[in-house]
Amino acid sequence: MHHTVTVLSAALLLTSAATTTTRAASTYDARFEQYPTYSGDDLELKVDSSGTHFRLWSPKAQEVRLNLYNTGLNGTPYETVNMTFHPENGTWTASFPKALYGKYYTFQVKYDGRWLDETPGVWAKAVGANGKRGAIIDFSLTNPADWADDKGPMTENFTDVILYEMHHRDFSMNPSSGIANKGKFLALTEEGTVSPEGEKTGIDHLKELGVTHVHILPSYDYNSVDETNLQTNTYNWGYDPQNYNAPEGSYSTNPSDPAVRIREMKEMVKALHDAGIGVVMDVVYNHTAENDGSNFELTAPGYYHRHWDDGSYSDASGCGNETASDRPQMRDFIVNSVKYWAEEYHIDGFRFDLMAIHDTETMNEVASELKKINPSIFVYGEGWTAGDSPLPAEQRALKDNVSAMKDVAVFSDDIRDAVKGHYSKAEDRGFATGKPGNEETVKIGIVAATAHPQVDYSKGNNSKSAYADSPEMIVNYVSCHDDLMLTDKLRKSMPDATDEERMAAAKLAQTIVFTSQGTPFMFAGEELFRDKKGVHNSYKSPDSINAIDWSLKARNRDQMDYYKGLIALRKAHPAFRMTSAEQIARHLVFDKIDSEKIPNLISYTLKDNANGDSWKDIKVIFNGSDEARVVKLPKGTWKAAVLDGKVDTEAGLGNFFKSVTVAPTSAAILVRE
Repeated sequence: MHHTVTVLSAALLLTSAATTTTRAASTYDARFEQYPTYSGDDLELKVDSSGTHFRLWSPKAQEVRLNLYNTGLNGTPYETVNMTFHPENGTWTASFPKALYGKYYTFQVKYDGRWLDETPGVWAKAVGANGKRGAIIDFSLTNPADWADDKGPMTENFTDVILYEMHHRDFSMNPSSGIANKGKFLALTEEGTVSPEGEKTGIDHLKELGVTHVHILPSYDYNSVDETNLQTNTYNWGYDPQNYNAPEGSYSTNPSDPAVRIREMKEMVKALHDAGIGVVMDVVYNHTAENDGSNFELTAPGYYHRHWDDGSYSDASGCGNETASDRPQMRDFIVNSVKYWAEEYHIDGFRFDLMAIHDTETMNEVASELKKINPSIFVYGEGWTAGDSPLPAEQRALKDNVSAMKDVAVFSDDIRDAVKGHYSKAEDRGFATGKPGNEETVKIGIVAATAHPQVDYSKGNNSKSAYADSPEMIVNYVSCHDDLMLTDKLRKSMPDATDEERMAAAKLAQTIVFTSQGTPFMFAGEELFRDKKGVHNSYKSPDSINAIDWSLKARNRDQMDYYKGLIALRKAHPAFRMTSAEQIARHLVFDKIDSEKIPNLISYTLKDNANGDSWKDIKVIFNGSDEARVVKLPKGTWKAAVLDGKVDTEAGLGNFFKSVTVAPTSAAILVRE
């Protein structure tokens, strides 16, 4: 049974369901505490000068067989051997005196008197088509030229990161992309691609826009696409994990050659690094695509998943099951898996899907181990679950517990819902679309959920207290792959507006995101005002729904230029990228506005060269109402850097002295040097 019905990532079932435990932790799972564990780097497979060595962790198996194949998909094994058990660490081994490059393998576990289905194990790093068999390859032959010298951008602080969330197919599939390797890893290696109107697309577009990191939807081997039948053009986001440590074959030019997907993914990473862009991998360790049929269950039945007392799978993912990060061997798996991607593929960051299914101890170990490899690696995730879990709430990697996690950030649902309206109610409006009452929650977003003397958390819509110790723990966004993307949300919530008016609201919403403290995050194609035809959960919708139409870039060039300007403004001015709660409390001062009398207006000053900024004082004003607002300015000459839907990083949009008029549904940023 494939659990792809609700393979959604997670803005879905936000915080309320996630923070209470309604059922006691499971005694069914207590038996696993006696299992020995093994943390060697030779789990699964190691090829060295003495030959090919297999090792599988399965402490309660009665027997384990290793099957060797000549092919990645069909045919019978050319050899089957019984593996040897090592009770002290729960592993089974088999060795061969030569390198078996070019061969394939599966394990088969006998448990409770019956033989389970074949599995490539949980640690397969190379696989045949559809990931049913592990492949034995020479990894040194998968490296692009100069791979040893490849490095991602060095990031001093997480607040310097600007995230761009994209899906391989969305980005390149439309004919207007001008990209040859449509929907493939290699799409992001092609330079010089343009739309029919001559606008830059692909990697050149990313460089033009100025983002620092791309967050790419799942790129590991997932379950829902038949790699032997790619002409059917099956689409999926990929939140249905199958092999966590091998790339997805449908994104390669040849899924049946195990080395091709590995090499092409590395080529993509290197091309992005050469362009100065980091690569964040979307990881989904929180559940498996199948229950009993998953590689976890076929290897060590029961161990890797959580259960209720009656033995049923607990389902905090909303996808049929959840994994047990709090168990030593699963924690070891998650930690070593991200380390593997960081070392073998030079990945610069990890976005954890439904992160609160994991425990805070695991997430802390993930972050600290990754920091040893590369201090710039950014770890963040969704601080919620999609349902209840046996894991006690105080141990969950919830947004409310983010301050218990060092070097881990969470998404701010506060700013998301307050700015554009509630994520699940299509018609609901927010601050940027004229709905009063969201001002205080927007302020929570502006100060990155840190304690601030002028922010009253009791008035917050989602959070009732400051939960972040530092702005480096918060990722701000108004829209992502989940739920209605911004364009569709604006069309649904502003049904009588023109697209021009909606674009103004989009500009205001993104100005709030890109100037707030914390890390800004945007969804691919919003800079072109693309839509997904109103589909909110497009995880398996066709390319006609999901693919970016690049001809919009020429049509909506003004939108693109505004986004590009906001990103340049943020990069040039550290006042928007403060690194501590103390800095924010000291340098960010809100103007007193009675929101009962003057709704949808927020005005504040970043004062005294905040965070070493060259600008002494920066006045930031957001007008979410449909009337122009006159805002008084302190003494001196104030130069406009953002005004009337335009951005000028040199602050060249006019001088103002006593007041400034801010147009309806727009932002103004003025500076006093």
